[in-house]
Amino acid sequence: MKVLFVASECAPFIKTGGLADVIGAVPKALAAQGVAARVLMPLYPALQKTAKTGEVVWRSKQLHGGAARVIAVTSAGIDLLLLDAPHLFDRSGGIYIDEAGKDWEDNALRFAALSQVGAEIAQGGIKAWVPDVVHAHDWQAGLVPAYLRQSGKAAPPCVLTIHNIAFQGNFAPELMKTLGLKPSLYTQDGVEFWGQLGFLKAAIAYSDKVTTVSPTYAREIMEPEFGMGFEGLLTARAADVSGILNGIDLEVWNPETDTDLKAPYSSRKLKPKEKNRAALLKRFGLTTPVDAPLFCVVTRLTTQKGVDLLLEALPTLVGRGARLALLGSGDRALEAAYIAAAERYKGQLGVIIGYDEPLSHLMQGGSDAILIPSRFEPCGLTQLYGLRYGTIPVVARTGGLADTVIDANEAAVVAGCSTGVQFAPVTAPALSHAINRTCDLFTDRKLWGGMVRRAMRHPVGWETSAQAYHDIYVALGKV
Repeated sequence: MKVLFVASECAPFIKTGGLADVIGAVPKALAAQGVAARVLMPLYPALQKTAKTGEVVWRSKQLHGGAARVIAVTSAGIDLLLLDAPHLFDRSGGIYIDEAGKDWEDNALRFAALSQVGAEIAQGGIKAWVPDVVHAHDWQAGLVPAYLRQSGKAAPPCVLTIHNIAFQGNFAPELMKTLGLKPSLYTQDGVEFWGQLGFLKAAIAYSDKVTTVSPTYAREIMEPEFGMGFEGLLTARAADVSGILNGIDLEVWNPETDTDLKAPYSSRKLKPKEKNRAALLKRFGLTTPVDAPLFCVVTRLTTQKGVDLLLEALPTLVGRGARLALLGSGDRALEAAYIAAAERYKGQLGVIIGYDEPLSHLMQGGSDAILIPSRFEPCGLTQLYGLRYGTIPVVARTGGLADTVIDANEAAVVAGCSTGVQFAPVTAPALSHAINRTCDLFTDRKLWGGMVRRAMRHPVGWETSAQAYHDIYVALGKV
């Protein structure tokens, strides 16, 4: 079975968030299910070196303003199809935003081009490799099923995965003609979304199956609180919607072999974790907590992630003698607030603004617990990393966080099955209570050690989820 993935990013090549990790891991996991997956993504500047060893398999003299080609290359165990369109993707700044931090003005054109090429490949654009299924990811690939629908040609079925419904790709309807979309598609049942051209709306409307990244999130997005305008359409398509939990790459995230740690460790040999803890305290300029946990946060600094609530809960955390190491960037006001808080709680709160992948590994390996107070979280990966590294997740009871962490309530503690701490509602007082609960659990070293070992044994890989994707592909009846 051949599957074409269409996505805007893929680890380890280019990454802004969890989407990249998923796209980098799932094709490798699917290979064990007999699925040959290729990932179509833009050739950004960071991929120029990778592309040099590849083969040109598709060309166009005119793709939304310039010539384009697709280069096939295998790197890091992933079969890539790189869309080389310099007029669209060869630029400084981020892959979605410019150097001033604003969305690229031509994002609609850029990702329509990606979708259009995906549709052409789906319909035999590369004669030597014609996919049985197309799998589009998020709004950036959202027009793939629309282009397939309007072509009138035979096409493989299309699966959409929504990684975060908050990112929708809505643009002015006047762009329809420019993007080569037929006026007949601009209807309530098509690409129209509250008076705009909706890339994600198109994908939900025209895909054969819709998945999202956790069972709880699949239910949540059918509700007004989380659906962000799509709840009606998703409810109408409920039979075609399913939630499949994300996993993580067990080779990349492995405390027994992770070279970013000061000392490797395992569930059978936890003592070396203390060396990572000491290194982390030093890196963030923190004093050693006394009979209290070292918490960490690795996140985008946005209100979605609930980090504004954590600011309110800081007095509780430091009042318990705990410490907090935070790595992240995002909202400038939140960045400034955390920098100020770090000055106020010197030695108790350490803050590094930005993102550092090796440091994030050390934080997972050296912390006692990781705080994830997200207001909504489709799946989340940091709690999975936490489980893998025996860093107890303290999470809001929402989305994939609710699906992956077993709360240390009284019954779970007695049964010996808890792997973390959940809290609800998503408020500062509830978060403070969860921090207090975590500190109480930490003081019982036997109980805490049991939780750590259970967390590390919790399955967080891709095997089960890869099988679920495989089953969806097969059910579409094209193999």
